[in-house]
Amino acid sequence: MTMKYNKFLVAILILIIFPIILKSQDKVIDQIIAQIGSNIILKSDIEAIYLQNQAQGVTSDGDMKCDILENLLIEKLLVAEAELDTLIIVTDNQINQQLDMRIQYFVQHLGSEKAVEEYFNKPIVQLKSELKDVIQNELLSSQMRNKIIENVMATPSEVRFYYKNLDEDEKMTINTQYEYAQISLTPKVSEEEENRIKEKLRDIKKRVEEGENFTKFAVLYSEGPTYKDGGDLGYFGKATMDPAFSAAAFSLRPGQVSNVVKSELGFHIIQMVDRKGEKIRCRHILMKPKIDLETKEKQLKLLDSIANVIRKGDMGFEEAAFRYSTDKNSRSNGGRVINPMTMSSKFEAEMLPPAVSKVLTTLEINEISKPFSSTDEQGRESFLIVQLINKTDKHLANLSEDYQLINEIYLEKKKEETIQEWISKQQSKTYIRIDDTYLNCDFKFKNWIK
Repeated sequence: MTMKYNKFLVAILILIIFPIILKSQDKVIDQIIAQIGSNIILKSDIEAIYLQNQAQGVTSDGDMKCDILENLLIEKLLVAEAELDTLIIVTDNQINQQLDMRIQYFVQHLGSEKAVEEYFNKPIVQLKSELKDVIQNELLSSQMRNKIIENVMATPSEVRFYYKNLDEDEKMTINTQYEYAQISLTPKVSEEEENRIKEKLRDIKKRVEEGENFTKFAVLYSEGPTYKDGGDLGYFGKATMDPAFSAAAFSLRPGQVSNVVKSELGFHIIQMVDRKGEKIRCRHILMKPKIDLETKEKQLKLLDSIANVIRKGDMGFEEAAFRYSTDKNSRSNGGRVINPMTMSSKFEAEMLPPAVSKVLTTLEINEISKPFSSTDEQGRESFLIVQLINKTDKHLANLSEDYQLINEIYLEKKKEETIQEWISKQQSKTYIRIDDTYLNCDFKFKNWIK
């Protein structure tokens, strides 16, 4: 009786557990690609990142899957050390911010949330759930990297030694660079023009509320970059938009259209599409008031007068910029423009707004241009005069002209060497096993395979 009962119990347990064991064995036998310490890397981990890389347009000079495996191995070393450090903390808020940015990047690259789901063959909710651990490890490893290199510095003597020992073909070529100052006037749009725009948007709002399609009007009239998508902005949080725009958008109900909203870009009406937690999805129609010809002529004449006063020596360019320029970023800096990408005052020609580049490249040092108009990335028109402060011709990087750049290059090199030394030490004291299918990878670090 007891033996029969035991056999029956074993049979039931086998029926219940066998599928789980089989699935587990499938992972152990077929999917474990590497073990590093007590952590494993699965084939599915590599495949998932491979798909993400393709969705983000990431390319590789070598075997991408080999590169992914090595990056995961390095990450495992960094994360293991980070988890022992009580000063390294990753919050849920940090993970969620990165998660939202990652999903939005996929949506922008692939075209829509539906396209993302089809590409990854899973719902967005599931994709987010699977990405959480990935992003947490990325944040932990990033903090650990920063901790390893936080005390790395470059002394002037090290920088000079580094530069003097470079071969000529290793020295960077610096393209022609320009330093300039500007006086920029952004004219006020007339009340009549603002009223014309508002009335047009109010009419569209009324027609939408009477049953016409918002998307149609966005394609026809919106001057924002999303007009081709019917004004669809996708999902966004409050802090990512102009404050006035966000305040109006977040007060809407799904399907509701806002009153006319003024932002830094122009005037909008907004239609709520959907809400997910602290994020919303909206469409909008943006219309930008136009500056009339008379106003343009007045601005150009005023700038011409200012330029003549400076040329005569009755006022310095710095004082004139402080008095007249409406550009808040350069006004308090004597008109001198700072490159937001490098925080330097040097620009290569292709980094400049097209209209500025066209004028600046024709000037002599200290020469002041004639007035001209320029349009920024948001399509806003302004009127300028510029003065060429300095021009550095194309040359091989040298210590006298390019010390800061050489210092930054050397410091990055020194930091990378510090990271590499740390990884090599961790490799030597950590158990590592890699599946035979990856033994032919050309890894950057040679001690993964022991």
